[in-house]
Amino acid sequence: MYKIVKIALIVLGLIGAVLWFMLPEKEMPANEAAQSGAMNAMFWITYILLAIAVAASLIFGLKNVFSNPAGLKRTLFGVAGLAVVVIISYVLSSGTDVADEYMAMSNESTVKKIGMGLNVFFILTIVAVGAMLYGGLKKMTSK
Repeated sequence: MYKIVKIALIVLGLIGAVLWFMLPEKEMPANEAAQSGAMNAMFWITYILLAIAVAASLIFGLKNVFSNPAGLKRTLFGVAGLAVVVIISYVLSSGTDVADEYMAMSNESTVKKIGMGLNVFFILTIVAVGAMLYGGLKKMTSK
């Protein structure tokens, strides 16, 4: 299996190198360069590699979670905690945090979802910093 993966990566690397030299020149307008066959092929290779990476991460991650009951329990607690944070963030976002001239480009639902995402980011950042501080203080006081 390792040899097959190694050969596939070498082949993809060679294809990428060939496509690199087939890319359009700098002087070509951006809209024409975006339609280039070499550019499209490089995008497809990127999408394929990204799909393989995501699939491998999910498969091996889920395999690891389901092989250990304690890990499954911790994972479920983590997912439930994240769901609680998302729900709290959605309730806290108002959907009217945007100036009127920008509201014409969007609707209240979209603004509320963006506010929810920001609130999730802020809450999780505070939790992460708090966890680091707690661990550091616990380590300093335990000696």
